[in-house]
Amino acid sequence: MLGLALPLPAAAQKEAPPEPGPAKNITLPTPRTFTLDNGLEVKLLEYGTVPKVAVQLVMRVGNVDEAADEVWLTDLMGDMMIEGTASRSGEQIALEAASMGGSLNVGVGLDETTIGGDALAEFAPAMIALVADVARNPAFPATELERLKADMLRSLAITMSRPQSLAQQTFMAALYGDHPYGRVFPTPEIVSAFTLDQVRAFHDEHFDASRARLYVVGQFDDAAVEEAARQAFAGWAAGSEVAPAPATARASSRGRPVIHLVDRPGAVQSSIYIGLPVVDPTHADYVPLQVTNTLLGGAFSSRITRNIREDKGYTYSPFSMVSSRYRTAFWAEIADVTTAVTGASIGEIIKEIERLAAEPPPVEELQGVQNYMAGTFTLSAASRFGMLGQLRMLDLHGLPASYLRNYVQNVYAVTPADVQRIARQYLATDRMVITVVGDRSQILEQVQAFGEVITD
Repeated sequence: MLGLALPLPAAAQKEAPPEPGPAKNITLPTPRTFTLDNGLEVKLLEYGTVPKVAVQLVMRVGNVDEAADEVWLTDLMGDMMIEGTASRSGEQIALEAASMGGSLNVGVGLDETTIGGDALAEFAPAMIALVADVARNPAFPATELERLKADMLRSLAITMSRPQSLAQQTFMAALYGDHPYGRVFPTPEIVSAFTLDQVRAFHDEHFDASRARLYVVGQFDDAAVEEAARQAFAGWAAGSEVAPAPATARASSRGRPVIHLVDRPGAVQSSIYIGLPVVDPTHADYVPLQVTNTLLGGAFSSRITRNIREDKGYTYSPFSMVSSRYRTAFWAEIADVTTAVTGASIGEIIKEIERLAAEPPPVEELQGVQNYMAGTFTLSAASRFGMLGQLRMLDLHGLPASYLRNYVQNVYAVTPADVQRIARQYLATDRMVITVVGDRSQILEQVQAFGEVITD
């Protein structure tokens, strides 16, 4: 304790930490790629120094492939795949993966389904064999169907009790209409009606080599891994690649925002989504758009967050994002605000967007955003699964490797004038779609000032 009271030496008091330098472009190693006779593409990337390996089979199938009465059928299929194969029970799958020093899981997304996990480096061939078995030979045990549907119904009930879920569902339906991207949550009736035959048929229709890509990232024996991949996926039907139906997102075309109001009597907060369609990752403006979003609402110190959280105290955790899907994307600001300031919050969000469109940001403010984005990007690519995720992103959107190699450089190339142009060109406030879930009796007059109100 005495030591804590001693004054620091003069030299230490004067010594300041070095100024952080700008992050550099990442050095992206090129994966070795080969294709099996059935069309399955394999990408092998030696990465890192830890003797572990990430193995992931990525199937080009997801919620985007569901019909209107199949919402979350892909999720149920994924849940059932991990319950066992023709030769392994669900417990055996888990124990076998654990014996390799890792785990195996199935993940379902909008555009892709993944089967994979990690393992100690020497078990890379065995993990590939296990992944292939789960993908190709799921048992879909009838004994598990009702339990998994009951779990799904409980999860759905909890999710739909949250006003932000209602706001999300309304917002996505307004943007994408009847396209699968516009159907976020199923009804309980849809889930209850799912049958085992439906699950099997969905898997049979969408799981084949033409929709699959195998990634192996980390430390591994290259020759042994290639032999394991060829053996595990030999004889898998090639199938025929089916492109998902293109999505056309809709902004307001009425010269003013369109406001979808969902009544939640007695609500003390309003859940707000404000946004519109923007360019997807294949567009040259996508990186400048990401920079603009980060400055506007995508980081803790961003303008909208400072305004309605720090200065006004309207909300606790607002944020904005650019969310991309295959060949489409949207920008949205999301916030839960106190009922009494619902209209004021919308007004401040719109004001910040229009301020950015009217005035380029100061250089110092933009540099702070660029340093943040470059640093988080570099960190995201520093792990096996982080690098694997970046490779998947390139393949999903059909982007060249230079997108990642030059990402940091392109972030720093964005100028204040670029940010202003992006705000003007892509974030037009008169084209915004707004959804609000809250007490209609208290917020209707507040939101009417911003555009045409559509009530449920």
